[in-house]
This record gives sequence, structure tokens and C-alpha cells, in this order.
Amino acid sequence: MDKNRKRYSGTARVLLFAGGSLSLGLGIFGIFIPVLPTTPFLILAAFLFARSSHRVHYWILHNRLFGRYIRNYVSGNGMPLAAKALVLVVLWATICLSAFMAVSILWVRIVLFAVAFGVSIHILTIPTLKDKGEDTS
Repeated sequence: MDKNRKRYSGTARVLLFAGGSLSLGLGIFGIFIPVLPTTPFLILAAFLFARSSHRVHYWILHNRLFGRYIRNYVSGNGMPLAAKALVLVVLWATICLSAFMAVSILWVRIVLFAVAFGVSIHILTIPTLKDKGEDTS
């Protein structure tokens, strides 16, 4: 155990673990629902698990589906260009389908497009990995 690491009481660890679990669930759900942001929830989950469970923190950082993605994002390495393109295409396709086929209220459409615009700006400002396999962790 890291000597500089802060120790939390049992109750605090339980609350941190519960928050991490909720964040992980929302992050995984966000993979399938483009309006729900995946990355912030997965990063929050990693942060909370780092303070509550070494085993789960290790698991989330080394998970075969999203571990490399989280490590690269947290370290500032970024994401591959193909992943950015896929995220943006799926995001905008889903938003457009939702806004024009499922929603008839103007202000809800405006909110959907505002969220999509914000997420797009965020994705575009993330550094782009030079090589698809690049992972410095």
C-alpha cells in the first residue's frame, strides 16, 4: 500500500465504493446511450475506486474493453482518431434520430442538440493518439 495514500474510514470507503459502482454502471450504460457521457463516469469510477478498493481500481484500469481507453484518457495520451470519428458519427446519428423521430417538443430538441454539441467539442479537444496501439501504461 502506498504510504502517501490517504486512509478512509469504513463508512467513507463504503460510500466511495457505492459512488464508484454507480458511476461505473452509468458509464457502461452510456456506451449504449450516446446522450449519457461515458468517459466522465468511467473516470469518476476509477477515481472513487482508487480511494475505496485497490482490486476494483486495478480491474477498471486493466479491463479489456475500456481499461486502455481510461488509462490513455487519464494520462493525457488521448484517443485514436478512428474512435473519435466513430463516437461522433454514432452520437450525431442517435441525436438526429431522437430529435426528429421521437421528440416533438422544440425545447427538448434544442437541449439534445446542445448536449451533442458540447460532447462533440469535448471529443474534438481530446488529444489524438498517433498510433492505434499506442498505450504508454
